[in-house]
Amino acid sequence: MSDPAAELSAGPHDHDHGEFEGGPVGELVTLRDWLRYALTRFNRAGIFCGHGLLDPFDEAVYLLTHALTIPSDRLELFLDACITSEERPALLERVERRADDRVPAAYLTGEAWLGAYSFRVDPRVIIPRSFFARLLEQRMRGWIAEPDELTSALDLCTGSGCLAVLMAHAFPHARVTAADLSPDALDVAAENIADYGLDGTIELIESDLFGALQGQRFDLIICNPPYVTRDSMETLPAEYLHEPAIALEAGEDGLDLVRRLLAEAADHLNAGGVLAVEVGHNRPLVEAAFPQLPLTWIGTDEGEDKIFLLRREQLTDAA
Repeated sequence: MSDPAAELSAGPHDHDHGEFEGGPVGELVTLRDWLRYALTRFNRAGIFCGHGLLDPFDEAVYLLTHALTIPSDRLELFLDACITSEERPALLERVERRADDRVPAAYLTGEAWLGAYSFRVDPRVIIPRSFFARLLEQRMRGWIAEPDELTSALDLCTGSGCLAVLMAHAFPHARVTAADLSPDALDVAAENIADYGLDGTIELIESDLFGALQGQRFDLIICNPPYVTRDSMETLPAEYLHEPAIALEAGEDGLDLVRRLLAEAADHLNAGGVLAVEVGHNRPLVEAAFPQLPLTWIGTDEGEDKIFLLRREQLTDAA
């Protein structure tokens, strides 16, 4: 199997140190200079910021400070610091790959943040971004009456394992299962779970939705499945094309996996159990496809009506 990290470090923007002795890049001396250069490159390239950072300036700050291992929240202390000739190749590599190849920043640094938690990421997994983060931070307040009494939880389509890790922290007495169809994604998830010392708490299972979970039931099932429609896939910004297509595309109307999920979820929920599914901007499509279901839509500070909830009894009554 190829090493995704190695693949990202190679490519058309490899440079030798001699290139930095003259020319425009050789004139970039301080971090302030490099920040200005990166921002100009990103703006001219028209990069798309859709993976947790708000704009090209934030991306420039993040990529440069991460490479230099200095705190981005104290940027002003380092703006006039000189960048050494040994440090410059790594900075140029990141700036050029972000601008020219449109590689998302998270793949260039190998990390992504979800709430207060950092996760390892590479092109084997989708970059973590989910409205579930705030809900789990609040321990699903209003939907899980006694978080400390929840004993079993499932994260379907776990990807990097980020939501499973958040679930384990939100519900410390729960057995957490994290399932994904992709063996590569599960390898990344295993690294993240180990980083948080949760090997004994979270069980990883290779499964096509509920396929390998026969006979298992849970108090809570969450799922952030692929839900991009076929038309939308054709117009995605270039940054998203670096992510696994299997983690994005979900058929003509984006609901291929949601249909299967709703058809099978009741058999895997305990009495009173909750199913929560994130579907992005697809609420109108979901409501049109499932008019018989009493969906409850919830939102967070980051977005409204992106997640719907159902209890087991609502699923069985509508069947």
